[in-house]
Amino acid sequence: MLPKISVVIITKNEEERITDCIKSVVGWADEVLVVDDESTDKTQHIAQELGAKVLVKEMRVEGAHRNWAYQQASNQWVLSLDADERVTEELKEEISKILNSNPDCVSFSISRKNHIGDYWLRWGGQYPSKQIKLIRKDKFKWEEVEVHPRAFSEGKNGELSGDIIHYTYRNWGDFLRKLDSQTTLEAKKWYDYSFKNPKKAKYKMNVTHALWRVFDRFMRTYFRKKGYRDGFIGFMIAYFASLYQIVSYAKYRELKK
Repeated sequence: MLPKISVVIITKNEEERITDCIKSVVGWADEVLVVDDESTDKTQHIAQELGAKVLVKEMRVEGAHRNWAYQQASNQWVLSLDADERVTEELKEEISKILNSNPDCVSFSISRKNHIGDYWLRWGGQYPSKQIKLIRKDKFKWEEVEVHPRAFSEGKNGELSGDIIHYTYRNWGDFLRKLDSQTTLEAKKWYDYSFKNPKKAKYKMNVTHALWRVFDRFMRTYFRKKGYRDGFIGFMIAYFASLYQIVSYAKYRELKK
């Protein structure tokens, strides 16, 4: 019997990756729901052809968008995926057992095997890289902000041992495009926050703090979390990750002017 679970997949122009994502859960989940951010490619058509239910809604604020998407699911239990993620057979079996055991947790964190291209990033904090992915929609929601929303739940969070395969970055160009997008959202978040709490914004978003974060993030990623064990790729991941705060600060300064 299929587990009473809805898989909710958030998409936008993912025609190249949506097929493998849906195929990893179709035939196992009771419902596969794709919430599409007004794609202009064949994402919606492919999803429908594979048997998924498709809803179209513009994403303006990530946290609010995900909360809305979960509420459209037919089942209380929701497995949240992005189009670049795949569910392993081991994880599906584990989730089925969990849901049949009447769990006392209202959410579960799941490890993700992050990749750049076909390379699995084992070090530098890239694995297990747990995220809350399995939730009871009536007891859980995300903070309704544009970047790095916090989780709010009315109960305990558990951890699963299975993995999600996450094709995080197609290549270095894709890494930099995501870095550009994320730092833009981070700068905007702090710009908006500077009107609510100028003292905290001034403390967090200044050149001294940003430079310290560059150094600290590189040292933590490359040395403490052993990113060097991924060789040159590990160095590049640590280097680009260290730029996040200083680039966000530079964009924040532009907005302030």
